[in-house]
Amino acid sequence: MWSTARQVAPGDLVIVWLTRDLIQSVLITPGKDFNSRYGHYRHSDLVGIPYGSKVPSRTGKGFIHILRPTPELWTLALPHRTQILYLADIAFITSWLHIRPGSVVVEAGTGSASFTHSIARTVGVTGHVFSYEFHEARANKAAEEFTRHGLSAIVTLTHRNVCKNGFTISDIADSVFLDLPAPWEAVEHAKAALRKDRLTRICCFSPCIEQVLRTVSALNEAGFTDITMYETLLRPHEVNQAPRLVRIDSVAEKLKQQERNREDKRQRQIAASRARRRYDAPAPEKRKRQEDDSDAPGVADPDSEHDPECSELEAKKAKTTTTKTMMIEQCDEDEDEGATSPVPDVAMDLVEEPPENEMHPPTTAADDDAEAAVPPLPTTSTSAPDTQVLSKHSKEVRGHTSFLTFACLLPLQPQP
Repeated sequence: MWSTARQVAPGDLVIVWLTRDLIQSVLITPGKDFNSRYGHYRHSDLVGIPYGSKVPSRTGKGFIHILRPTPELWTLALPHRTQILYLADIAFITSWLHIRPGSVVVEAGTGSASFTHSIARTVGVTGHVFSYEFHEARANKAAEEFTRHGLSAIVTLTHRNVCKNGFTISDIADSVFLDLPAPWEAVEHAKAALRKDRLTRICCFSPCIEQVLRTVSALNEAGFTDITMYETLLRPHEVNQAPRLVRIDSVAEKLKQQERNREDKRQRQIAASRARRRYDAPAPEKRKRQEDDSDAPGVADPDSEHDPECSELEAKKAKTTTTKTMMIEQCDEDEDEGATSPVPDVAMDLVEEPPENEMHPPTTAADDDAEAAVPPLPTTSTSAPDTQVLSKHSKEVRGHTSFLTFACLLPLQPQP
């Protein structure tokens, strides 16, 4: 079909890939230029580069890819003269009609020749495609493309109204494809073009359900069997890389550790509160002695505002209380931050130690066995990848193009 050389040569048709939604076909002609919003390129600079190359612009602010033409790329880059068939419909029709190398296929309605290029590659040099187009200008344009793309030996294009005049062949086609406004008018002519010595198939491409109803009626009247209709919808999928999910045992252990940290903090706060109350409360003997001294004659009241010794004692007591309270709070903050340094001796003296039997409860042999029976947590392998590939279908569904009506024609029974 197109050039099979490894490198681009003058006169080759290449596909210029700009973006996923912007693809153009360019005929390499030295002396001409290709301009786009992605830069300025001279055709002479493209000659000699391998197909598939990434070519930077002359200004260095953009680039393009030069690809070898294929029927799939040509479908995306061809000049639209009519509504065309895309890859989803083309692949389904080719499979259902059993088109393979060596097949003889009849196509009515050449149009932009998207389907013609695909089935020409499928049938190969041992097969043949007979294509018919009613519109003369479109037929001439398609004939020029077939000649330029090297398909003249595989495709025979005829300007003809097949609905009125029928096809130019009979009893040699393996399958027929009708892409016409009124395909029911060409059903009888298609039956005459199909072979009678083997099972053959037909496909009608119609955009409206009313056309399908009339086509099905015509197929039934012509003796076709296994009449079915399909609608092809394309749902793209987006494939991305995402961080790998954390193991559930790791999450559970983290939650347990956080719970233990909260319980430890609560116990420290309780111990600090008890120590603060113990420091603030005076001893009973001292309180009784102070009461006796206050009742004695000639002794000033400790709560008196005019006693300088009492005021100095209260100031020292308040200063000492404030200092030790700040040290206790600082110890709590260090514990919350995961600090491993021991608590100062002053703060440790304030903490009330629980009884010996509460600090170290007795352990039994059953507890030791239970502790030994706990399996270690599985560790995550360091060699495991940090990301995983996820596929998610997009919300956009590329909608209805046309209905595909298929039918089979059984071979004739030999006469006795």
